[in-house]
Amino acid sequence: MAQKVLVTGGGGYIGSHCVVELIEAGFCPVVIDNFSNAVQVRDVPESLQRIEKILDTSIEFYELDLLDRTGLEKLFKQHSFSAVMHFAGLKAVGESVEQPLRYYRVNLTATMNLLEVMQTHGVRNLVFSSSATVYGDPQRLPIDEQHPVGGCTNPYGKTKYFIEEMIIDQCKAEKDWNAVLLRYFNPIGAHSSGLIGEDPQGIPNNLLPYVAQVAIGRRKHLNVFGNDYDTIDGTGVRDYIHVVDLAKGHIAALKKLKDNCGCKVYNLGTGTGYSVLQMVKAMEKASGKEIMYLIAPRRGGDVASCYADPLLAEKELGWKADFDLERMCEDLWRWQSKNPTGFTNNSPSSI
Repeated sequence: MAQKVLVTGGGGYIGSHCVVELIEAGFCPVVIDNFSNAVQVRDVPESLQRIEKILDTSIEFYELDLLDRTGLEKLFKQHSFSAVMHFAGLKAVGESVEQPLRYYRVNLTATMNLLEVMQTHGVRNLVFSSSATVYGDPQRLPIDEQHPVGGCTNPYGKTKYFIEEMIIDQCKAEKDWNAVLLRYFNPIGAHSSGLIGEDPQGIPNNLLPYVAQVAIGRRKHLNVFGNDYDTIDGTGVRDYIHVVDLAKGHIAALKKLKDNCGCKVYNLGTGTGYSVLQMVKAMEKASGKEIMYLIAPRRGGDVASCYADPLLAEKELGWKADFDLERMCEDLWRWQSKNPTGFTNNSPSSI
């Protein structure tokens, strides 16, 4: 029997790509999602319906919010999970600055419920979707895992940091717990089929989905927040990683748990930083479209440059990013051009 892995938030962008990799690696994902960032079609995330088509399989799904402790207990009684991949949570930096209490209540309470129910039911293996935002404003570049954490510049990052601390403390308290905390840099791109990708609900919070929507004609122009940073062209520099590379990193982390690894932390990035304007040019090349942009004031909570030292993941997980910037943009454009309005107006049968 294939090992069952609970995937929280598995209908969303990163979660759904990880579901693909789990199935292809021989695991049996059981997905929960509350549709806060997944498009619902007939009681199931559209992303999962499309994965079923891509892989000619069926996926077990439950609509469940991690704040529903009773529902979570019921789920764990029904299934014997070998591990949990925890993606569920609110994730917009700007929104977290405006609504900090909501972010603390949802992200922290959800994870507390999950950890306590895991403890009750003897599930001791966890892969956590963390973020490079835990590093705050970088004190040095590239950022390795020894870089200080906790000086976060926004509440979203603080929730990731607090959750990491909870997991670290739990692994110290109970030595049979194993956890891998994966600090993502900036996931972009889409599955090569063009059937699943990032479909932000409302105005995109991240750069590349916004750029793609300008290229497809959904939005008039991109706002570039700040062009006076100490970077190559004055715009913010980030480490962009293909979402499929990121998903493969989770499979490597899952295998690491089998070594009774205790609590481990790894960066998932490429080690290369690109500026906002370099990304705009790369998407212009991939799409063949001119992408209009305007310079706007800096955003609160943004840092000038942030890119990874990913060597520890290569050394200990045997993982490194394979896809280059050109491939990331090509796959993103394939997804966007096949799905001009995202998942909403396209069913898997019509694509």
